[in-house]
Amino acid sequence: MTEHAVPFRRSRIETDHIVGSRARRGLLSRLATVGVLALTGTMASAQDPEFNDDVPPELVGVDIIEHLDETLPLDLVFTDEDGQEIKLGDLLDGDRPAILQMGYFKCPMLCNLVLNETMDGLTGVDDLSAGTDFDLIAVSVNPRESHELAKIKKEGYLLEYGRPGASRGFHFLTGSAENTRALADAVGFKYRLQDDGEYAHAAALFIITPDGRISRYLYGVRYEPATLRFALMEGAEGRIGSTLQRFILWCHVYDPDSGSYHLLAFRVMQLGGLATLFVMVAGVGLLWVRERRGTPPADSADQIASTRGAP
Repeated sequence: MTEHAVPFRRSRIETDHIVGSRARRGLLSRLATVGVLALTGTMASAQDPEFNDDVPPELVGVDIIEHLDETLPLDLVFTDEDGQEIKLGDLLDGDRPAILQMGYFKCPMLCNLVLNETMDGLTGVDDLSAGTDFDLIAVSVNPRESHELAKIKKEGYLLEYGRPGASRGFHFLTGSAENTRALADAVGFKYRLQDDGEYAHAAALFIITPDGRISRYLYGVRYEPATLRFALMEGAEGRIGSTLQRFILWCHVYDPDSGSYHLLAFRVMQLGGLATLFVMVAGVGLLWVRERRGTPPADSADQIASTRGAP
């Protein structure tokens, strides 16, 4: 998680030139996942006083504490990639949700992996686009990082995302230590500065509603397109997507253990029961209408016709 622990991890642009293959990135992702799981286990044991002695000193206090449905401090001021001061609330227009990522731009491994895999997942979400349906907000917790670096990171990810209009939906922010700490505390992102100048932290994305509330936590470094799509639709509270997409979302439920959405069998059974009930009601209704109109059954009509034709 720190540079001395994983010295081969570099920035996104440097990595693309050096690695040059998705296979290597997949290997890095798996290695990071192992590290995240190890960290998660360490943090879980840290909640029990009996295991406090087993927690490495550099990981004490590193955690993610969920604050679902709480409102972010929207008056916090940051510096955007163009060097302009902007309030967090100005990035939430009330119409579309946002994906919030916290880390730092010179992170030697984990932060880059989170953003890399986020890009991979978002490129697979064909029906939702940044700048139109949602925003991506990346905030550096390192007060020494500049907006020039943030601009380089934004341009690199825009090039990879490759969709028109995405620039107005990508926001890479830097800020003071006080403001970034306040935002991190609001979402429960507990990090710690190490002796070598790097930061220890866990991996997660935070889904923010259009009015600035925390809707969902997505953990780890792999984000499947379906998970991102459902999380954004859920974060938007049904204000984006087609009727079919909202229907699909209704049939799925978020599983915090796996960090993904799964088909809810009970709701599928409900739909089956409703369909059966509809068919039964329609059948009974059709019989009732025929009876009201006095339409004789087909066999009776044939008998009447044959009787009239008889001598």
